[in-house]
Amino acid sequence: MSLSFSPSSNFSLLPPTPNRSTRRFFKFSVPHASTQLAPKPPPVLKTAPVIVIGAGLAGLASATRLNTENIPFLLLEASDGVGGRVRTDVVDGFLLDRGFQIFITAYPEAQKLLNYNDLNLQRFYSGARIYYDGQFHTVADPLRHFSDSILFLTNPIGSVVDKLLIALTRARVLSKSDEQILTANEVSTIELLKNIGFSDSMIGRFFRPFFGGIFFDTELETTSRLFDFVFKCLALGDNTLPAKGIGEIPNQLASKLSSDSVLLNTKVVSVDFDDSNSPSVKLESGETLKSEIGVILAVEEPALDKILAGRKQPAQRKPARSTVCLYFSADQDRIPVGDPVLFLNGSGQGIINNMFFATNVAPSYGPSKKALVSVSLIGLYENTSDDDLTAEVVRELSGWFGASKVGSWKHLRTYRIGFAQPNQSPPTDLMKNPNIGPGLYLCGDYITSATFDGALVSGRRAVEALLKDRALARV
Repeated sequence: MSLSFSPSSNFSLLPPTPNRSTRRFFKFSVPHASTQLAPKPPPVLKTAPVIVIGAGLAGLASATRLNTENIPFLLLEASDGVGGRVRTDVVDGFLLDRGFQIFITAYPEAQKLLNYNDLNLQRFYSGARIYYDGQFHTVADPLRHFSDSILFLTNPIGSVVDKLLIALTRARVLSKSDEQILTANEVSTIELLKNIGFSDSMIGRFFRPFFGGIFFDTELETTSRLFDFVFKCLALGDNTLPAKGIGEIPNQLASKLSSDSVLLNTKVVSVDFDDSNSPSVKLESGETLKSEIGVILAVEEPALDKILAGRKQPAQRKPARSTVCLYFSADQDRIPVGDPVLFLNGSGQGIINNMFFATNVAPSYGPSKKALVSVSLIGLYENTSDDDLTAEVVRELSGWFGASKVGSWKHLRTYRIGFAQPNQSPPTDLMKNPNIGPGLYLCGDYITSATFDGALVSGRRAVEALLKDRALARV
């Protein structure tokens, strides 16, 4: 997708309102995520064996499995590109991921579906640098940065006992299978950390900004199941970014599909049933598509309620997790470090939760001799204007790195993401049955775990449920 925003333009995902007057097929020869998609006249659409609604990670995983099983399908996407929340925009030569997103290489489902070499994954430092009491303190993985971890033992980010408890927690999660973790008895993450024995200082200075940034939940109300799963993946893998942006992950999945099976700018308004119990799909254009086997709904929960309005009573849900991400450009010599490290706000003050210099991790995220700065806030800050948020972020970062450096940075864009993740505070069911009616299946990270991996798993499980029902129907 080619966007003609001004350098200081802002982008909102609440809700997107793209021009959908022209339906487009997905083209896969794209140099970067979200580049412009060439229009192509649509075919006459009547029936399809399977219809998948939504081309985020879950929908793409469903389509991938259907393709493997040689079952024809149509993948319908309301927006102008695949990826859902996992997309990248190109602005002034910089790659801007839509919100703070990190890909963990140890995700088990991702290892089966993705070609990591082709993604050209760029690694973060295995640890973090925490701003506390006017200084930066390093937290390091002792198995990967031993000398740095020795200094970690004596810094004020928790006690020596806290550091030993981290090692014990690592051993605990590594001793369990993923299924054991995702079905275990659960409490909130904050309750788990306190039960383990972590000090208030370790929780406040490290766990709140670090896992709060992953879950978009600084209160750490997220289920302990998700904490254990992510902790295990972090212990086994690396935090990375694809060289061409986070959007290369869905682009890679889409590139394996037939181009005429993916329809963009195709908004679904409802799913209906007739006497045959075979779902039909009504499009915003007025067209109706008939599925022969089933329909897989791979949309976010708010969209799901609208599509199934009148058929399925909207569930009473917890408020979704939201975030604001601000990007700045800088001259390479005007940033304070060259390390690919994540910075955390452990001070307990201010609105910044975490930040990093994206071009330190992946130089391809910006033009030569330029740096890209990514800053994340937790929550939506609906009552604060973009200009005021930018000014406050600059003020806080000036306290971290010095006004002489930060003052030269140029604001590129602000993303406000209302539905960044589903709220997965207890009670949760991370192994939900995807079948919600005859020929109708759900997938998405709210069905499993709110991670890249959870979305991919849910897409596979939806197709497995469809195949099982198809086999039973034949019997």
